[in-house]
Amino acid sequence: MVISPLTRSLLGRLAVRRVDPITDPLERDLVEVLGRGRVEAGIGAQSLYSHDGSVTRGGRAGIVCFPESTAEVAACVSVSVSHGRPFVPRGAGTGLSGGAVPCDEPVMVVTTRMDVIHEVDVERRLAWVGPGVVNLDLSRHLEGTGLHFAPDPSSQQACTIGGNVATNSGGPHCLLYGVTSAHVLAVEVVLPDGEVVILGAEEGRAAGYDLRGAFVGGEGTLGIATRICVRLTEDPPEVATLLLDFDRVAGAADTVSAVIAAGIVPAALEIMDQRVIEAVEPFAHAGYPLDAAAVLIVELDGLPAGVATAIDRIEVIGTAHGARTVRVAADEDERTRIWKGRKSAFGAIAVIKPDYYLNDTVIPRTRLTEVLSRVYEVIEERDLIVMNVFHAGDGNLHPLIVFDAREPGVMERVLEAGEEIVRISVEAGGVLSGEHGIGLEKKRFMSMQFSPADLEAQDRLRRAFDVEGLANPAKVLPSGASCGHVTSLGRAPDGTWV
Repeated sequence: MVISPLTRSLLGRLAVRRVDPITDPLERDLVEVLGRGRVEAGIGAQSLYSHDGSVTRGGRAGIVCFPESTAEVAACVSVSVSHGRPFVPRGAGTGLSGGAVPCDEPVMVVTTRMDVIHEVDVERRLAWVGPGVVNLDLSRHLEGTGLHFAPDPSSQQACTIGGNVATNSGGPHCLLYGVTSAHVLAVEVVLPDGEVVILGAEEGRAAGYDLRGAFVGGEGTLGIATRICVRLTEDPPEVATLLLDFDRVAGAADTVSAVIAAGIVPAALEIMDQRVIEAVEPFAHAGYPLDAAAVLIVELDGLPAGVATAIDRIEVIGTAHGARTVRVAADEDERTRIWKGRKSAFGAIAVIKPDYYLNDTVIPRTRLTEVLSRVYEVIEERDLIVMNVFHAGDGNLHPLIVFDAREPGVMERVLEAGEEIVRISVEAGGVLSGEHGIGLEKKRFMSMQFSPADLEAQDRLRRAFDVEGLANPAKVLPSGASCGHVTSLGRAPDGTWV
């Protein structure tokens, strides 16, 4: 084989790169633990792992590590701490609150290679999985067992169970089945000092304080999950998916409240407004009426007789609140297409604008109509576009503000609108986040919901786990380390948006 001079030159450079001595003591110690192939300090890796799925930009990753076992995660943490360097756990990077955006060049501990389903116990309905297991892959793995993993975020084809644990994710079916914390029995955790512990128990109860409950939703500030024991849910004997369409968004919202008030708790209650319908229908072919102001997806599961009765009652309730049609999916294919449209909503925004800012607040169901009306006003006042698609059953709003970041001044208007939506939600008796977490994005809003004493109590809990303050610093709580170089988070002291 003849090797060209150009190829010979490139091979020569690669050979030199492989034998170059490592001058950074931190990098050298991490390579000693993991090997050269699983430690990256180049600009490419650092750039890739400096942001997540949020609008937060300007993160600064340090050395990026790819451990494959609990022992290796513990070693990465111990090395980081010994050098006084912060560390940030990172999964698939689908987070929307800046929770995995690194500040000031921490060690990035990427858990995506820890993607082994270690054990499935069908009889006891539990499984031990690595944090890098993709959410949907677990349920696919369970096909034929009569069981599934209930939490189903819209990003479930990409997000990892470790990330679900970090943010206490939900999804459409959390209305009936609950968010991630209801499905985590125990967690093997590398604490911020490198010690390995198990929080919780397979039996679903453990002596003493519920440290498992404290850890779930901790956004990597209390340690790194390395194995997770999840509760598996039995597949229902009967499932029915309904599609109701309305000529007013308020009609769909009022139907949600009326259904719950009637004592019916569906598995899912999801609303999509007209802009979402227009974006997803050409792709999903779900049969969403393009002239509808909103559609309501209702999923029922349980015993056949109970499901049939609930269908009849929901048809009456929906019609009374302005539903033009009530359609029950005739087969699994139609049901899949209805859900394909809902799950594809965020990806479909590209047909309107290239960028989006997805908010995440929770409000009382009884105030859905009122708050949605105010959200539309906020968007119109700032000459923006919003697509509303959300978990209506538990009041978890997801206003999707679509925009083109290249337009002068648009980011300022987007962030102003986002802040106002948060304020409106909290004033309506709601909370800052339903499932995306606080991260960097919302930590400045924490005082809207919590008193100084509340925040101090949370900080004391955090410090009980992380004495040195090195685990994902500058996240969640408004006190602590800064991350001033990060952009698109809010107003600077001079009043400008940064």
